[in-house]
Amino acid sequence: MNTKRWVALFVALGLFLVSSAFSMFTTVFSTSWEEIFQERQFEEKIIDRGNGQGKIVVIHLNGTIDSSYDAPSFFQSVGYNHRSFLQQLDAAAEDGSVHGIIIRVNTPGGGVVESSEIHDKIVEIQEQYRKPIYISMGSMAASGGYYIAAPADKVFANPQTITGSIGVIMQSLNIAELAENFGIRSEVIKSGEYKDIMSVTREMTEDERQILQDMIDDSYEQFVDVIEAGRENLTRQDIYDLADGRIYSGKQAYELGMIDGLGHLDDVIGILREDLGRGELDVVEYESHIGLASLFSLTVQRIFSNESELFGIKNLLQHNQGPRMMYLYTD
Repeated sequence: MNTKRWVALFVALGLFLVSSAFSMFTTVFSTSWEEIFQERQFEEKIIDRGNGQGKIVVIHLNGTIDSSYDAPSFFQSVGYNHRSFLQQLDAAAEDGSVHGIIIRVNTPGGGVVESSEIHDKIVEIQEQYRKPIYISMGSMAASGGYYIAAPADKVFANPQTITGSIGVIMQSLNIAELAENFGIRSEVIKSGEYKDIMSVTREMTEDERQILQDMIDDSYEQFVDVIEAGRENLTRQDIYDLADGRIYSGKQAYELGMIDGLGHLDDVIGILREDLGRGELDVVEYESHIGLASLFSLTVQRIFSNESELFGIKNLLQHNQGPRMMYLYTD
């Protein structure tokens, strides 16, 4: 990095510290030092004021469902945070003034484990707190996005929403031929025959392929179980016919019985208000709180914007730590 960039970094940091000091001075008499530096996860924002007799909470799920990106970093970009999303669900469940929850889904899916955790959290809220949960699908709610929608009380989509992609995928690269062309040879010392299963430097054996296929099949059956339990209008054979990995538009999904209706987020809010029978309840959403750490992160990201490709490579290397099963739509 050249001298000009270092100067810009220190100037921005200086301005940031001055503004932060002024802000802290105005709040120090009403807030403890711990609270000043604490990074709160989210705040409530009213998006449609109603009768003040209760609330509907809209929680947004944007991006790939993956817990690998939860670790804080000055260089992290805004995206899906699994821990924060689960905390938002908990907050809505435990808030006595919240009478219903809408999850706005925009995702191609993601990790098998993370999708299962969200599914189980939704079921827990329904059973323990007796609060209806509606799904509003955005531009995409595929694979894991449909998995988490299955147990919801009602599911809605835009006619052009991409959904479906029911199934499980595990991917890896095979660079054996490329490595051979460049004279690269992998040396592996392992404790068991299958320890380096899905190695990128050799062909997979039939035994290894069968081991992985058995895992995929088990996870696939779990996906089918979840849909069968959540979509009572579909038989198991219906689900098998639908669950070959293909994607559907929202209109197709509605005609096939995969969702309950078509409409935008505002339509879903109106339907939930009517179903609850409590009048025009306030509608709020949770948004990320911009604390000191977040502000500094945004400042650093702006300064290093020209190096974004470098940080993208860094993140790819950090989080791509091996093949894993995914409820994920890949185009």
